[in-house]
Amino acid sequence: MIDLHCHVLPGIDDGPATIERSVGLARAAASSGTRIIVATPHVSWRYPNEADTIARLTAQLNDRLAADGVPLEVRAGAEIALTRAAEIDPDQLMALRLGGGPWLLLEPPFTPIVTGLDGVVAELQTKGHSIVLAHPERCPAFHRDPQALESLVSAGVLTSITAGSLVGRFGGPVRRFAMRLIASGLVHNVASDAHDVDRRPPGIAAELARAGLEVNADWLTRAVPDAILSGKEIPPCPNPPALTTRRSRRRRWLRR
Repeated sequence: MIDLHCHVLPGIDDGPATIERSVGLARAAASSGTRIIVATPHVSWRYPNEADTIARLTAQLNDRLAADGVPLEVRAGAEIALTRAAEIDPDQLMALRLGGGPWLLLEPPFTPIVTGLDGVVAELQTKGHSIVLAHPERCPAFHRDPQALESLVSAGVLTSITAGSLVGRFGGPVRRFAMRLIASGLVHNVASDAHDVDRRPPGIAAELARAGLEVNADWLTRAVPDAILSGKEIPPCPNPPALTTRRSRRRRWLRR
């Protein structure tokens, strides 16, 4: 598996405080079947991380994992807050893409109303960036207005939901919304968004199995993230959900 969203770098945000804890997180991920992790520390007003620091810590962690015999590769990336994206220097933004590919991981705020998300996304796209939206199932604004998320996906945005959301780690409403997004064909990737070994662990496969989603596990955790990292065309879902038309999806949302 490829984990596109993981806070594995030490001392840089709200992930592991030390490299020893980073190694522990990586070891747990490897034992659960992950072979590549994209390090996605926050780039926000609270954590104003820069690409050079992320690259340096990624290289240090890879050296340590190799020395300790942990069969896992870490690649550099970032989770960019919506409120920071528009003002980041263009060269810096290029360097914050996931694994050096064409995709940026953008984090919407955890607020009931999100203003300007579609505008920020459109501007980034016009500058040559492709957008992956982090954990939309945990964004209250999309709970209020799921059509806004559908519009973004129609405009070429991909979504990455958190594995823990599928098993109730963020509450029942988030779990149900995540499953509705999957049923409506609005989910393209499942990542761990891990921060530590215990409270926010790096599991993905077990959560997909518990949610009954094994049929598309390879597409969600290998085929799509591999295309994102390599810049290839996103492969179609091999087992698309039953709801395929825009009208049927909207009726489903309205019956919530």
